[in-house]
Amino acid sequence: MALMQTDLPGLKLHGRGKVRDIYEVGEYLLIVATDRLSAFDVVLPTPIPNKGRVLTQMSSFWFDYFKEFVPNHVVSTKVDEYPNPLRQFRDQLEDRSMLVKRAIVFPVECVARGFLTGSGLKDYNRTGQVCGIPLPSGLRDSDRLPTPIFTPATKEQSGHDINISEEVMAATVGEELTKELKDLTLGIYSRAASYADERGIIIADTKFEFGKVDGKVILIDEALTPHSSRFWPREAYTPGRPQQSFDKQYVRDYLETLDWDKAPPGPSLPEEIAARTSEKYLEAYRLLTGRELITNLADQARNSFEKTTG
Repeated sequence: MALMQTDLPGLKLHGRGKVRDIYEVGEYLLIVATDRLSAFDVVLPTPIPNKGRVLTQMSSFWFDYFKEFVPNHVVSTKVDEYPNPLRQFRDQLEDRSMLVKRAIVFPVECVARGFLTGSGLKDYNRTGQVCGIPLPSGLRDSDRLPTPIFTPATKEQSGHDINISEEVMAATVGEELTKELKDLTLGIYSRAASYADERGIIIADTKFEFGKVDGKVILIDEALTPHSSRFWPREAYTPGRPQQSFDKQYVRDYLETLDWDKAPPGPSLPEEIAARTSEKYLEAYRLLTGRELITNLADQARNSFEKTTG
């Protein structure tokens, strides 16, 4: 069953974003990824089945994969390890929630780009640069960059994040921290891109958020999901044009065919569009993790029963 919004009586709501509902749990935060989907900065009324579960489980996979490279904010993703009062909400929390440490969040999005697309392509076509970084002439849509680049952005509460230069970022958070976050961002991206390429996925670009806990920089929010990254199927990659993708670009392409001014309220999605988008998220999860995400709670219960009965 898709989940558009959580309802957890007795818990203090810390905030509700486009996708996630966040609650205060003592010294921790509880982050729940719903199946809401935003496109063109508008939350659509149609949920994408299993989207929140894919985002959470894929982030959990990457947090664990990179835990020796950079610490992260995860305390647990298992409901059985949550404080007792939370377990009554298992039906809303199972597979789609994280109990995390509270962090001092740095006010920048840390973006790594390995390919020229999206806002970077628009910037390049206008200036020959991306976020002030000069690039060779003659690059086309979806071309691989000579080397991955770091292009920070502001964190906007509404509307699109705004690309900024490293110099502007340094004026905000300091030169030393800017260098540290740049090195972490490009280090994670290069390792993840190499891993994903071996599994048939190109990570064209991705964004990270970092914060500080006990004086140490940690990775927070989510990591390398179809929500925070552009995933392209490697076998279909053809530079010089837009690519097929495992993210919500499929929904954006459908919305572009409608007579909609991209202002709220957003239009409902046909069932087949929502289902196909869900399939793309699940396929990306399977390819990257090598695991199948059980998509039916009845199947989950049956599998659990079969394990216990042998």
